[in-house]
Amino acid sequence: MTETDSRDKIETQQPKFLSSKRREFLRTASGVAGLTTFGTAGLATAKSENAGRFDDDPFTLGVASGDPLPDSVVLWTRLALDPLKADGDMPEQKIEVQWKIASDKKNGKVQHVIRDGTVYAHPEHVHSVHVEPEGLEPNTEYYYQFKVSSHRSPIGRTKTAPAPDSDIDELSFAFASCQNYPSGYYTSHEHLAEEELDVAFHLGDYIYEGSAQGSFDRGHEPPRQCKSLSDYRIRHAQYKSDSNLQDSHAAFPWIVTWDDHEVENNYADEDDGAPPEEFLERRAAAYQAYWEHMPIRRSRMPDGPDLPLYRRFTFGQLAEFNVLDTRQYRDDQTGSSEEAKNPERTILGDEQEQWLLDGFTESASAWNVLAQQVPFAATDNNADPDDVDFGGGDKWDGYRADRQTLLDAMSEDADLNPVVITGDVHRNYAYNLKADFSDPDSETVGTEYVGTSISSFGDTSGLTQYGPSAGEPWQRFYNVDRGYVRCTLTPEEWQSDYRVVSTVEDPTATIDTLASFVTEAGNPGAQLISEQPDEEPIEITDIRPNQDGDLNNEYVKIQNNGDTAIDLSGFIVSFEGGRAQNYTFGDVILGAGETVTVRNGAGEDTDSTFYTGWDGAVLNNSNPDTVVVANDEGIILDEESYQPT
Repeated sequence: MTETDSRDKIETQQPKFLSSKRREFLRTASGVAGLTTFGTAGLATAKSENAGRFDDDPFTLGVASGDPLPDSVVLWTRLALDPLKADGDMPEQKIEVQWKIASDKKNGKVQHVIRDGTVYAHPEHVHSVHVEPEGLEPNTEYYYQFKVSSHRSPIGRTKTAPAPDSDIDELSFAFASCQNYPSGYYTSHEHLAEEELDVAFHLGDYIYEGSAQGSFDRGHEPPRQCKSLSDYRIRHAQYKSDSNLQDSHAAFPWIVTWDDHEVENNYADEDDGAPPEEFLERRAAAYQAYWEHMPIRRSRMPDGPDLPLYRRFTFGQLAEFNVLDTRQYRDDQTGSSEEAKNPERTILGDEQEQWLLDGFTESASAWNVLAQQVPFAATDNNADPDDVDFGGGDKWDGYRADRQTLLDAMSEDADLNPVVITGDVHRNYAYNLKADFSDPDSETVGTEYVGTSISSFGDTSGLTQYGPSAGEPWQRFYNVDRGYVRCTLTPEEWQSDYRVVSTVEDPTATIDTLASFVTEAGNPGAQLISEQPDEEPIEITDIRPNQDGDLNNEYVKIQNNGDTAIDLSGFIVSFEGGRAQNYTFGDVILGAGETVTVRNGAGEDTDSTFYTGWDGAVLNNSNPDTVVVANDEGIILDEESYQPT
């Protein structure tokens, strides 16, 4: 397997990436306390070596491995006696850390050591350690452990990648994203750690920068929005202190990339709405803390506000993963559909886009994967089926030219077998990628599997939809539970299993496979292979938005189109597409051919009319609005979008 180092390529883009504002930042950033601006600058300032004799365990943040190559893997830990202090309550000295990687483990120690050595954990990087043992065997499982004085770290399991030219029968991996700490327990990570995987991917929003406290005694530390290097270090340490996340990291190597919340919500390149110099200082702090807490290579240590994160991993001849960065080089978001069509707008930057296209051309792998952040498939923002409007925003919809360039590349190579894996939106989706999204009948050229969040947004309505949606005929699946996606690849097919937990509000939550899809080599698109639940014949027959100020005149009508009565107990009519404003039926029987009306506002229920009790209009406040009706298991039975007046 090879990993393409993008540092050299990024540096050749100095006119694009090093604007005058950024160059000014680099001239002044050396004055920012604690910030490593250029490579390993500052390491020589550490005080004399300390043997690291501590009464308490310094391995409070666990261990991790990542970025596997055929002969090497990154081993990570960070020493912290008190993770919620900016310096971890560690001495301002470099600490000697011993490491071992072995073929076995026994009684809390690694056995049959293959490589070992000693490194120093420096205070300039909050005593984080990034070890890169070399000379390992390809496609081989190893165990690793760190030691400081008499303290041993937990044992981690890792695995090297197969040799680039090797024939691989199967690859198992999972991908996850969006793990807002206050939103709920990391029950998904607990179950993920028990999976038998070769590698795992984190697709961004590893931390959240905000001040949310939640209701599970998991409030953010520090209890404010992160701005400084110490803020981001404490926030990363808080997340890493979760035992389920530690177990997940110790179970297999991770390949990570970021999205926006590692810095600031919806930031784009140098822009978050603050003065550029101020934001670049903040971004540099966030990038340094990210590198310090992730199992990524030393060559990717940030250079001020720049960190070369996009890279490529090849697993034998079976799969090649292009790990993208859709945040650091993008143009600012636009809400204008017309502006989103501007061919000069970019989400990748010219250099990264060309690197990706070259990878497509040179690849000899059976599967070619884009591991990235935001939804790639189009989203129709117009309820009129004759007037498609993909809008703009933070997703690839806002960068139409870049998306079309990649779709064209996918359509030109029948052997590419492109699959996009995505995070960001806290929902599960499966999409068929169309050669031209403005023409739903155009050729399917690829597949996108979108994974939900680990915890972000907490528990929701749990709605699930099989097949197309009202605005996206290329959709094959939709769900709003929490969890991750487990994938199994062979040369013949790709299988994605949507693993969802019962709740994020209970640390003993269970997990189940909600749905499974396959993509066949040479036949792009997602095909459902798990059993689809039965769906009652319920149809939305009429939608009336509020037009005259009388909430009762805002309503939705649904009809039983079947031959037998249907018990509507627990059925939902959602006035906001399942996201909010959900009306749940009580004990209601709807006879064959009968219709019931759900009216907004207050009123007295009858056998055929029911009132939401809400005190505000809900059907005329977004563009477009979507109404769905779902059964008591959350399966969407019908969906209708309309244009508000």
